[in-house]
Amino acid sequence: MSTYKTTVGIEVHVELKTKSKMFCGCTNNPHEGEPNAHVCPVCMAHPGTLPVVNQEAVALVLKVGSAIGGTIADFSEFDRKNYFYPDIPKAYQISQYQFPFVRGGELAGVSITRIHLEEDTARSLHDQGDESLVDFNRAGVPLMELVTEPVIHSGKEAALFAKELQLLLRVLGASEANMERGEMRVEANISVSNTHELGTKVEVKNLNSFKSVESAITYETARQIELLEAGKTVVQETRGWDEEKSRTFSQRVKETADDYRYFPDPDIPKFMLSEVSTFNTRVDENSLQTPSKIRLYYANLGLTSDQIEIIIGSPEYFNFFEACLSALPTGLEPRFVANYFLSDVVSLLSGNQTLATAHVVPFLTLLKLATDGTVTSRVAKDLLSEVLFAGLDPMTIAKERGLLQQNSADSLEPMVLELIATHQSVVEEYKGGKESALQFLVGQGMKASKGSANPSLLLELLKKNIK
Repeated sequence: MSTYKTTVGIEVHVELKTKSKMFCGCTNNPHEGEPNAHVCPVCMAHPGTLPVVNQEAVALVLKVGSAIGGTIADFSEFDRKNYFYPDIPKAYQISQYQFPFVRGGELAGVSITRIHLEEDTARSLHDQGDESLVDFNRAGVPLMELVTEPVIHSGKEAALFAKELQLLLRVLGASEANMERGEMRVEANISVSNTHELGTKVEVKNLNSFKSVESAITYETARQIELLEAGKTVVQETRGWDEEKSRTFSQRVKETADDYRYFPDPDIPKFMLSEVSTFNTRVDENSLQTPSKIRLYYANLGLTSDQIEIIIGSPEYFNFFEACLSALPTGLEPRFVANYFLSDVVSLLSGNQTLATAHVVPFLTLLKLATDGTVTSRVAKDLLSEVLFAGLDPMTIAKERGLLQQNSADSLEPMVLELIATHQSVVEEYKGGKESALQFLVGQGMKASKGSANPSLLLELLKKNIK
């Protein structure tokens, strides 16, 4: 078999996190509410309506472009991309062609071609019995499209790029980029060749998970190699991905730009960004928070690479931990907070429990009480749920329940003498050389004191009183 090289370019569509849609004032909330609840004459393409550009969406695209080191356009315009589907009310999509807002840049070692802004389509529903229905809540949602150069050479590399892009979008606040909800959709253009020239390009559309991105590219590479080895021709086409069968399938012959008959939208003024007060200053790349900067910052705080990836990989974890760092009291180390957070806090989370940044201060207060010995680690764990989810003050409830750590030998000695008297058989085992028997007695003392006894002092007093 000849040596084949896989070349992949990625196109990513991202629903931007704005309050309203791209060209009208309808709520940008396509995943909530009844079908066709967030619609108006503009996004339904009624005759005589005019689009008005959402400046917040433009600002978010410029922010992403600045974060990847792209070149921000001065002149830009919106175009009409003409094609018909049942879920496109106008029979054309407002997009950008020759003059995108961003050109160039780089992310995760992958060169970026362009980033442009367009409107999303509606959603066709095909599981409605004998009929297909259309929900227009998504029609007109601001959609950012990012296109990479064809510099990716494996499914694994493509999936890693998509993950890093998702992180960047979340950190910048541009999008939740939830792939399962369709907020981030990946398309891969794949070609295979055993020469210096690129092979015939095949597009695989609407990959909605990182696993699908990797698996689809891996499968399509093998499929094209098999065709070439058999002396057959790879057809330039658009293919879908069948998750259950783990294979691509033909959908239609691939369109070209000419098929879309692009032309400038006559209803939308052209942009000279330098003349628009909202956009006349390029976002300072150095001031933007990005995943690579966060990784470096967290590493300097003493966090391990595994801890860093877990925290920044979840918007909920990241927002809570960032709030912790902002409110960190003197004497509490970030690494200790991260250790406690990932070992004790995460284990408490379930589907109906979420982290509230409003409860960060009582949470940090509890950790401080534990580190300075005001309460034991056992008491801290017992109180964690109430502090974390109800926001109760840990010092108040520890006092009310008599859970402040007992550090006085005089207060603990009566309990120690009772333990020795009650567990004579265990005492004899310890005298006989069984060290673990002493730990059992310490455990019983902690249980009797509801976790408030100082375990080190308890151990010391047991040794002193066992004759």
